[in-house]
Amino acid sequence: MSLSYASVNRLKIGLILPSKGRGTGPEVLDAGCATAVDLGWKSVWVTDHLLVPRGPEADTYGCILEATTALAWVGARYETLTLGTSVLVPAMRDAPLLAKQIATIDVLTKGRLIVGVGVSDSYDIPEYTNLGKADRFPDRGAYLDEAIGLWRHLWSGSTEPFLGRFHQLENFSFAPLPVQGASLPIWCGGRSARALRRSVGLTDGWHGAQTGPNDMVARIPDIIAVAETLERPLPTLSVRCRVKFTEQTAQPYALCGGSKNMVKDMVEFARLGVEHLIVDFENVDPEGLARDMRRFNSDVVDEVQERLAARQW
Repeated sequence: MSLSYASVNRLKIGLILPSKGRGTGPEVLDAGCATAVDLGWKSVWVTDHLLVPRGPEADTYGCILEATTALAWVGARYETLTLGTSVLVPAMRDAPLLAKQIATIDVLTKGRLIVGVGVSDSYDIPEYTNLGKADRFPDRGAYLDEAIGLWRHLWSGSTEPFLGRFHQLENFSFAPLPVQGASLPIWCGGRSARALRRSVGLTDGWHGAQTGPNDMVARIPDIIAVAETLERPLPTLSVRCRVKFTEQTAQPYALCGGSKNMVKDMVEFARLGVEHLIVDFENVDPEGLARDMRRFNSDVVDEVQERLAARQW
């Protein structure tokens, strides 16, 4: 079994909604969604944190809209956009409740949901503690694996028992089912070998963050090797990255260095097989966000799509 990623002739552009940061709220979510629709972008995404501790992390995530609620609000207002999470952390929450929340959004938005999931980083221990789940932190990977299996089980409509390590369901009813059923797309974030194996073995896609084309060149052979070992199809490739209108490069990775460099990087992403590029402008001002999106689209995205359509790698 020999697998490889094919280049794509068009990138699907998505937007990380400014659901976090002082100033977030309905006005800036509306600005982002309305502009995305106007520009022909395909999807909008929200970030997930719940109760971070005071300190540096609170500067970014201390003010944040709850992810599933925000997506339900957006989905009701914008009927053409795909909705996504980048990413939900099931071990910080509870898998059966998330199964119901996800199914509900998919039903109400007529099957427009993609669920990105992850396990969080080591510095998130205080957040687990704040949520009363400190004992779950060491097993957060195992919890995520089981959550994915539980979701697929419930969304399939099965009433057979589910007997896992964390959840034992023997007498239950679950309805309505997601419009997409048990095939509702799940993407997995993370850079570890276990995350890559989870992306291939349990989910439908790999969702990279702070990942440039050079990182993808190194990571794709690992993904292919896992898929060949497990005899599974290759997962969809997606990348989330910040956009910075500066001539300087950035660490961790961001689309920056001027429009020519952004075009080069995006074309390289597509050549490598990335299908979804989800951009974050880190701007909570409604007018400023719309302006940034339009600038990026006219200076970068239009040229990228023209070059991809002409196969100009």
